[in-house]
Order: sequence, then C-alpha cells, then structure tokens
Amino acid sequence: MLDIFRILLVLALILFLLRKKLNIGYVMLIAAAFLAVLYQMSFVSIWQTCKGAVLNDVTIKLLLALSFIRIFELILREHAILAQMMNAVKTILRNRKIVIVSMPLLIGLMPSVGGAYFSAPMVAETTSDIKMSPEEKSFINYWFRHPWEYILPLYPGILLASAISKIELHTLITLNIFFAVLMLLAGFIFSMHGIKGVVKTEERISKKGLWSFVPIITVLLLVVMFHIELHYALISVIVFLLLFFRYKLKSIINALKQGFSKDVIVLILGVMVFKEAMEYSGAVNNLSQFFIREGIPNLPILFLLPFITGLLTGITVGFVGATFPLIISIAGNASIGAILFAFVAGFLGVLLSPVHVCLILTKEYFKADLWGIYKMIIPATVVVFCGAIVGYFILK
Repeated sequence: MLDIFRILLVLALILFLLRKKLNIGYVMLIAAAFLAVLYQMSFVSIWQTCKGAVLNDVTIKLLLALSFIRIFELILREHAILAQMMNAVKTILRNRKIVIVSMPLLIGLMPSVGGAYFSAPMVAETTSDIKMSPEEKSFINYWFRHPWEYILPLYPGILLASAISKIELHTLITLNIFFAVLMLLAGFIFSMHGIKGVVKTEERISKKGLWSFVPIITVLLLVVMFHIELHYALISVIVFLLLFFRYKLKSIINALKQGFSKDVIVLILGVMVFKEAMEYSGAVNNLSQFFIREGIPNLPILFLLPFITGLLTGITVGFVGATFPLIISIAGNASIGAILFAFVAGFLGVLLSPVHVCLILTKEYFKADLWGIYKMIIPATVVVFCGAIVGYFILK
C-alpha cells in the first residue's frame, strides 16, 4: 500500500508539472529525483540509474530517431513537399468526403505541434460551399489528423512505447493498423452525413505531385516492410534529400542543429532516467507483487493509468513515459495485448483531453463550441475503445 501511495505522489507531481507547461523531459527528470527521495535510493543506485539511462542502446536509438525526424520534417517544409502532396490528392481523389479528410490526414503525417492549425484553413476551403457546422468542421480537422499516431514511426509516442515495452516497432505498427482503420471508420460514422459529389479542379496531376509522396512512403516501407530500424531509414532518406536539393554545408549544419536540439536530448534522457529509476528504486517490483498478492485484475489498471494521464496531459509521450514502466511490470514484458490496450486507452485520453493543443487550436480557428465537438469525439472514442477490448482478449 505504501508503494501505491508513493507512485500516486509521483504521478500527481508529473501531471501537475505537465499542466504547468514544463518540458516533459525536465518533468521526468524531476519525477525521477522525487522517486529517489521517496525510496531513499543510495548513491550507488542513483549512479546505476543514470548510467543505465545514458548508456542504454534504446536511449541512443531514440535520440537519433527523434532528431532525424525533426531534420526530415524541416526538409519537407522548406521545399513545400507537403503542399505538393495535398494538391496531388485533391486532383487524384476528387470524392468530396475523401478530399475533405485528406487535408488533416496529410498534415498529420508530420508530428508538428499545432499542425491542426495548418490544416484547418484547408478544411474550411473544401467545405466552404457545404452547409456544415463549425463543430463538425472542427471534429473533422481534429479527428482525422490523429490515426497516424497508432502506426506512423515519425511520432515519438509509438517509438517510446516500443522502446519501453521491447516489442519490435514493426510488430507494434502492424497490430495497431486495426485501431488506425477503426478510428477512420468512426470518424466517417459521426461526421459528413449527406455529403456527396466531387471537388471541381482545373489542375492535372503532375509528376512533381506524385514524387512528393516518395520520401514518406520510403521511410514507411523501410521500417514496416524491411524491418530496418527507424534511425537508419531516416538517415538514408535524409542523405538522399540533402543531395537531391543540393544543400550547402551551412544549411546542413543548421538542419543538424535544429534536429539535435536540447529539447529532444532532455526528453529522451528524462524518460529513460525515470524508467531506470522505477526499476532500481524497487517501485516496479514492489507494485507488481502487491497487485498479484491482492488479486487485482489487470484490465482496470491497464485502462485507468494511461487514460487518466493522457486525459490530464494531452500528450502521448506523457502517458507512455509516465505509466508504461509500471504497466509492463504488471502485465509482463511478453503481453502484447496488454501493451496495445494500454496504448489505445492512453491515446483515447489524449484525444479527449481539453488541454490537447490540436483541439484548442481547432476550436479557436472555427469558433466552435467545445461541447459540440465532444458530442462527436466521445461516441467515436467509444467505438475505438470497444475495438481495444476485443483486441485485448484476442491477443491475451
């Protein structure tokens, strides 16, 4: 019972600091220090914790992956590749429903904070001649940019979940495809009723528009089909892009500086130090033994811990970093079903979070009523949650 009280204190501190908008990396470092105090860890244990976090292969791979993702995004933005992709989709698909959702879907390919504000004007444009409420436009812009978080290795949440759980990234992505598709279906069920027809456009698809899809598709193929680690896949694509666009040395150095930023380094170190502290303090082992001894079912714990953390923070890496070390100790390293269920539960909390930046920006852009948006988000999340329950018992 004492261990539960200690962990609740740590989680409360994490949630409080995240609500204060403190960088999540610093939050996790502070939480690790607080954990060391609560468990009266010795100097040797603290040293082993820091050493294990810094020298861990996972730490190095995550640091490389997240840094190269930032460089990759920079190159795509500098050369308007995303804009070319959107124009190509508009010309190819024509179907009004698909064109409307394609805008947030395409912008969602890049894990940019506030990216919803970039796709909002495009959703507004494609729905300008349709009778649609600001709340429904907001739901479309918000909901359809997020299925990628289940399957796209450019998002840090799934990377972190794979690293902590030690489940291969391609395995996690493959199994999560079900939830990404389910989320898309739920979005269509609760929006765009009665919308038919095609989008009129004078443009013809160009070779440039088709080629714009190649960088992201190449990364996905290398990771999912050929099981190449993400940082290697990104390096190969980035080197090609740098050569193709004839980047000068000064521009390459600037890109590297933006990629390997202090924020990324602190984020990775913070999460990994906290993970190691959970192990070396004895918190993970003690809690696991407590739940087994008391016969507490796994399912409520697997849902509530990540869901509440995701709801209060609105950040995927927040619930993964804060709750997955504990969840894994309860569920066991080999329990893929438990990890997937916990990830879905946490992400549903993120989607429902009133502090989620994408939701806030979308609501403000369309001047929508928040409860009106929630009237569509809540039933859509219930559909995905039902799928998660089914998936949990199948994979258990």
